[in-house]
Amino acid sequence: MKNKVIVAVFSMLAIGTTLFAQSPNKHYQQNKTKMDQLLNAINSMYVDSVDFDPLVDKSINEMLKELDPHTAYIPSKDVAAMTEPLQGSFDGIGVTFQLIKDTINVMEVIIDGPSEKVGIMAGDKIIKVDDTVAVGKDISNDWVRKHLRGKKGSKVKVTVVRGRKKEPIDFTITRGAIPMYSINVNFMADSATGYIKLERFAATSTTELKKAIRSLKEQGMKNLILDLRGNGGGYLNVAFEICDQFISGKRMIVYTDNFRKTGEKYFSSEDGLFEDGKLIVLVDENSASASEITSGCIQDWDRGLIVGRRTFGKGLVQKPLRLIDQSEVRLTISHYYTPTGRCIQKPYDDGLDAYFKDLQTRANNGEYYTAENIKFPDSLKYKTPKGRVVYGGGGIMPDIFIPLDTTKYSTLFNEIVRKGVFGSFSVDYLEANRDALLKQYPKFEDFQKNYKISDDFYKEFMEFAKEEGVSDKASFVFSDYANTFIKENKEKLDSLYKSAEDFDQQTFDTMFSNYIHKSYAEMQHLRNEEHAADFIKEYLRFEIARGLYGYGDAYRVFLESDDTFQQAVEIMNNKKIFKKYKVDSGK
Repeated sequence: MKNKVIVAVFSMLAIGTTLFAQSPNKHYQQNKTKMDQLLNAINSMYVDSVDFDPLVDKSINEMLKELDPHTAYIPSKDVAAMTEPLQGSFDGIGVTFQLIKDTINVMEVIIDGPSEKVGIMAGDKIIKVDDTVAVGKDISNDWVRKHLRGKKGSKVKVTVVRGRKKEPIDFTITRGAIPMYSINVNFMADSATGYIKLERFAATSTTELKKAIRSLKEQGMKNLILDLRGNGGGYLNVAFEICDQFISGKRMIVYTDNFRKTGEKYFSSEDGLFEDGKLIVLVDENSASASEITSGCIQDWDRGLIVGRRTFGKGLVQKPLRLIDQSEVRLTISHYYTPTGRCIQKPYDDGLDAYFKDLQTRANNGEYYTAENIKFPDSLKYKTPKGRVVYGGGGIMPDIFIPLDTTKYSTLFNEIVRKGVFGSFSVDYLEANRDALLKQYPKFEDFQKNYKISDDFYKEFMEFAKEEGVSDKASFVFSDYANTFIKENKEKLDSLYKSAEDFDQQTFDTMFSNYIHKSYAEMQHLRNEEHAADFIKEYLRFEIARGLYGYGDAYRVFLESDDTFQQAVEIMNNKKIFKKYKVDSGK
């Protein structure tokens, strides 16, 4: 197999691009010629016919693994799907859906989209697409996307069942461009503080951000919380444009560099929409790439406070290279650096496995729970213009650390989510109560203030969950734990078992008993039945709110118990903290 991979690498490079012809790497031309020779020999002399396509795909992936963690190959069939979230739109009918009991349930209808224009409503169940039955075990998410998406201007007939009405309703929908917003949540957190959550750095993100800022300013915004938690990045140029909204004058946003010394420098230019006012940026371990450019720039220029946990540490710049068959390689061409000179990229010298397990390693080291467990050598210290110490060497370290809230994890809650119980229950509940709820709570603010999940309603939900297969108690399969114990302690057990007659039974019994008791206690801890009810109720409120008002408003339910967000609001209203960190409130 290894030989096949090598041969395929030869073929890929032989038919590749001439972009590398000027490479300063030694022996490049010699190796390229060698590959050409072998490729020609295989093509003309090999005993069997060779299908080069799958071999080339495998070889590219294997070769790129030797470069860095983020250089990646995308087969031609996957390029569109990989690019779509960053393009800002796709062609379709304009609904979000969830498969519940083999049925397509419309969870949300996109405003001004094709479905809304013809009268599709949240809660509708799609039972036919054109003349094809759309219910049953063969219906998957891919099936739905394949049948409902299509070219702009094309038509699709959809048959739905609505509420308790017995007669199905037919709609003919003309597909159109469906926006994929990168900002779905923005609102006033208090009378002076706006909140914007940026999901990704997409082609439309700058326009969306400007629109959100203008809207919030009209509502009295003087301060802003920009939430980049979970934002894995996107287009590099969009990060520059986003930073430009907050940084005044002509200042460096980021610069790139490589061993060829062909890097570039990027500066702020236009007058931004939020160069005045207090600014807080929320980050976590899943904030990466463009999120780190933005938060690093804002931190380095003392423009705002970074709050949360250390970011992922992706500081490699990828350039998309389209190959001859329309596949794509996203090739790392540079490292990027913050204005003070910090390289954000974390090390990857220990291999890909260690690199992608880094977040787990951080958890094992306690880095999510206390800032004291995060160690930076003095060599990675940098200073901002106002003398604040910041660190490089792997991600952006926040100014104010907020530990991970471990109480919000529960295997019980996860089981309910995994089995789709929240969606099933809320769809049925809204089917019977939508009109009454909207009459009682015409606006989301009314719902947020007054709608609570009672204990009786929670019990009703949990009974429903039980009917859907959610167990009352976590199962403890003794044999599974026994097998795991043997695997994890093989060397120790070998030392106990010297012979059939000479086996240290007492030591074995103690080891095994301690392991089982510890495992059972950990299982109960992760089940978290004591606290699970609180965030089961919270998620249920979110699902009901989403069905009534849409995702953008419903997300605010989660922020009610979001410790990082709540602390950010408190920090925003504490002038002493901004003074302590020498952070500007603007120009």
